[in-house]
Amino acid sequence: MPGFADASRFLAAQDPDWARHIEVVGPCRHQPHPQREPYEALIRAVAYQQLHARAGDAILARLMALYPGGRFPTPAELLITEPERLRGCGFSARKLQTLFGIAQATLDGQVPGREVAMALNDDALMARLIPLRGVGRWTVEMFLIYSLERRDILPGDDFGVREGYRRLKGLEETPSAALMRQFGQAWSPWRTVAAWYLWRMPPSP
Repeated sequence: MPGFADASRFLAAQDPDWARHIEVVGPCRHQPHPQREPYEALIRAVAYQQLHARAGDAILARLMALYPGGRFPTPAELLITEPERLRGCGFSARKLQTLFGIAQATLDGQVPGREVAMALNDDALMARLIPLRGVGRWTVEMFLIYSLERRDILPGDDFGVREGYRRLKGLEETPSAALMRQFGQAWSPWRTVAAWYLWRMPPSP
């Protein structure tokens, strides 16, 4: 996703609050993973749902340890893995249903391969993936940000984004997801970079 310097300048020009924050944080160092297939990206996003990053990292490490060479399982391999072994990795019963649903939808063609996904716009991918059980808007947004390198995605449901904005502006309450998306319209076409900076707001004193 090129053009981070342009994005930082664009956001810093929004107002003094953005300018100060970007000066403190420095250049955007967003690191997507474009080599991952949509199936893998969605499974990884599910692992991190409602968890801190370290907990998600640990779950994924245990998952990959189940397969030869510590590699990521294919959809077919995941589907024949005993649920008890996956529960042992740290997946809840609800997340297991989501994992199996994503794997089956990949084999059925509902979850597209990377080449097809790259050709679809954000709304088309949302419409195609959100109907999957346990795959909400946030999960698809993480896929768009980290795997497809889309530059204009603001995950308004993400608590870190909403809380970051509250701290940035010194608000008393964390804005709702709907209000967050409304605020974010001013940051287009660089809403992904805006989210990256909001995730890095320091705690309130």
